[in-house]
Amino acid sequence: MKWFNRQDKNINTPTSQKKELPDGMWYKTPGGSIVHTRELKNNSYVCPEDDYHVRIGSKEYFEILFDNKSFQEYDADILSEDPLKFVDTKSYKERVKKTIKTTGLNDAIRTAKGKVNGNDLIISCMDFSFIGGSMGSVVGEKISRAIDLSLKKKVPLMIISKSGGARMMESTYSLMQMAKTSAKLSLLDKNKIPYISLLTDPTTGGVSASFAMLGDFNIAEPGALIGFAGPRVIKETIGSNLPKGFQRSEFLIEHGFIDFIVDRRDLKTKISKLLALLKN
Repeated sequence: MKWFNRQDKNINTPTSQKKELPDGMWYKTPGGSIVHTRELKNNSYVCPEDDYHVRIGSKEYFEILFDNKSFQEYDADILSEDPLKFVDTKSYKERVKKTIKTTGLNDAIRTAKGKVNGNDLIISCMDFSFIGGSMGSVVGEKISRAIDLSLKKKVPLMIISKSGGARMMESTYSLMQMAKTSAKLSLLDKNKIPYISLLTDPTTGGVSASFAMLGDFNIAEPGALIGFAGPRVIKETIGSNLPKGFQRSEFLIEHGFIDFIVDRRDLKTKISKLLALLKN
C-alpha cells in the first residue's frame, strides 16, 4: 500500500537551489580540531578541544574584557602620514588607504576606557590585521596619549600586543616609537599607576623590545610567539637547531621572561583580581 505519491518524478535538486555552507561557518585549528564559529566565539575564541587560542583583534578583546561590552574609545581618527613617500610594490599611502578600507581600522592599535568587573581600566589593543600590527608613528602616538590619559584619570593601563614589529615603511620614524613609548611608561612608574602588558601571538620585533616587556606585570596567552627576531632567522644566524618550544609563552615563563600565562577564557577574571589587588 502506497502512503503517498510523488508528484514530481525528478528528485534531483537543481544546482541553483542548493544551499552552500557559508564561508567561515567552521574553523580548523593548526592541530586539526574543527569547531563551529558560534561555539568558538562563545568560548572567547579558544578551541574547546585543544585549547588553541585563535588570533583576534581589538573588537573581540574589548567585548571579552569590558563590562557589558561598554567602553569609550579615544583618538580613533588619528591616521598615518607618508613622510618618506615610501614605495615598494605599491606606495605606502595607497597601502594604508586600502588597509583602512578592508579592515575598518584606522591603524594597528585602538585605545578605550571602560570597566572590567567594576574596575576602571584603559586598554590599548593592537590589531595584527592592520599591516601585520606593525608599529608606526600612529601606534607610538596613541600609546603615548593612552599613558597621558592614564595619568590624568589615575587609571591603570593595559596594552595588548600583537605585532610583527616596527613599520619599516616609516623607517626611523617607526624606530623612534620604541624610545618614545618606553620613556612615557616611566611616568606611570613614577606616579605609581599600574601598567599591565599582555603579550599575544605574535609579539615580535620592536614591540617586544620596548613597551611589551616593560609592564609591572608581563603576562601572555598560551602558545604565543614572543621574541625579537623570528625562530627561522635565529636558526639561520647561529647555524644550529633551537630548543623545542623556543620563543613560545611556556618557554619564556620557564626562563623568567614573563610573570604568568593566562588562558583567554580566564583573562577578565584574572585582570580584575589583579586590579583589585593593586588597588588595595
